[in-house]
Amino acid sequence: MSPITKEDALEYHQRGKPGKLSINTSKPLETQNDLGLAYTPGVAWPVLEIDARADKVYDYTMKGNLVGVISNGTAILGLGDRGALASKPVMEGKCALFKKFADIDSIDIELDSRDPETIIQVVAAIAPTFGGINLEDIKSPECFAIEQRLQQMLDIPVFHDDQHGTAIILGAALLNALEITSKKMDQIKIVFSGAGAAAIASASHLVRLGVPRKNIWFCDIKGLVYNDRKEEMFPEKALFAQGDKPGSLAQTLEGADMLIGLSAANVVTPEMLKRMNPDPVVFAMANPDPEIQFDLAKAARPDAIVGTGRSDYPNQVNNLLGFPFIFRGALDVRARAINEEMKIAASRALADLARQPVTPEVLRAYGLNHLEFGRDYVVPKPLDQRVCLWEAPAVAQAAMQSGAARLQVDLTVYRKQLAERLLTQ
Repeated sequence: MSPITKEDALEYHQRGKPGKLSINTSKPLETQNDLGLAYTPGVAWPVLEIDARADKVYDYTMKGNLVGVISNGTAILGLGDRGALASKPVMEGKCALFKKFADIDSIDIELDSRDPETIIQVVAAIAPTFGGINLEDIKSPECFAIEQRLQQMLDIPVFHDDQHGTAIILGAALLNALEITSKKMDQIKIVFSGAGAAAIASASHLVRLGVPRKNIWFCDIKGLVYNDRKEEMFPEKALFAQGDKPGSLAQTLEGADMLIGLSAANVVTPEMLKRMNPDPVVFAMANPDPEIQFDLAKAARPDAIVGTGRSDYPNQVNNLLGFPFIFRGALDVRARAINEEMKIAASRALADLARQPVTPEVLRAYGLNHLEFGRDYVVPKPLDQRVCLWEAPAVAQAAMQSGAARLQVDLTVYRKQLAERLLTQ
């Protein structure tokens, strides 16, 4: 992969039609009869059917395959608070990925407000349009309250990808890293660099997978998140406070088994990694530049499993492995929510897929001759078309078993339908 330049990126976005999205019709509009069916007078009949029975909206409109991608631009990638307007390229990109990888239609909506209550009320008001809501790039701690309130108010999935997408992929990576290093879930020490939304959600997800809360340590710009700390604290962060005195990231990494970086570039040094236990797991995921460069980490700790958020190094921990397929499974059973059981199912499905033989198609897509489960391959590649066929059914099954689904589907039939729908695009 050649380096991405500013010039290339800007030319890509303005080529042809500006942006990355367009809207196309799904029914013919070629004749007078077509027009009569699509609009007046024919459109009155589905209106009356939906008015009489609300669930008919899924039969006669695109609601069941439509996700609202919503942001206020207060936490854009690693660029910070750039506002609603500047977030639009990212949200369009999210919509493009929904379509490409899971055949989900989506509309990006950028809200010019930093007031959580305003955002909640606006999203709730437009929610009837959508089968699900994907919140994106909203800063903490506001994102927690926004998501929680909307989950309570709405009967469709509400998913803050910056939190849960990262958590789900990390969960899969951890399951496989433990398999490779022969370490036990309940015996490892995990240190987070960064204590924002993604870090807190990831830690909560790892607890649900079996990591004891007491084994998880947080460090942020102020150092160790310890009990009774006053600076840069909020309730969700306080749940993971450890110890009773300040400490540095370097000190906290002493005897750690896993470092999860969700903070800023170059805050981790080779010397810090040398404080960790044998066979450490280092996921440095700050974008675009990680907490420590991949090559530096491997040079300092040849025994480490190292991953980043980048596609040009092994073990890319990328949310693309999650959100399209999680929503695919949730939408296809008309789930009321994306609950914890569905998130765990997604992590386990991804972990299981990474243990399967890599297909020739994946090797060609990445210009590789060989790739197999091991230290340089603990999560599937985003361009592996099998991801949807493994993850979406796992999510759908968990939704049905947990009571979140409105529909019950035959999973064997469903997998076949997914393959026909997605692999022939």
